[in-house]
Amino acid sequence: MMWQRNISALSEKANYQMDDEITLVDASGLKCPLPVLKARKALQSLTDGDKLRVISTDPASPLDFKHFCNSKGHSLISVEEKEESFEFVIVKSCSQ
Repeated sequence: MMWQRNISALSEKANYQMDDEITLVDASGLKCPLPVLKARKALQSLTDGDKLRVISTDPASPLDFKHFCNSKGHSLISVEEKEESFEFVIVKSCSQ
């Protein structure tokens, strides 16, 4: 699928250290648009440059998060497809 190629490209660009403090949002079991809405709410309480990790089981979430980050200026630095979920790492934009 098209988004799977995009996921691979994004994962290769990931450049963050695992020991960085990352806020976690577990949106497992939620359907569109709830994973993105939960992420947006969590990002509001973070400062510029902070990282947010989101876990989602919604099959539409890779495309949803790509569009969300593009439209709001956040950086989607990692997308990882797990067995039954997706994990996203987002860096909050300075413009938000």
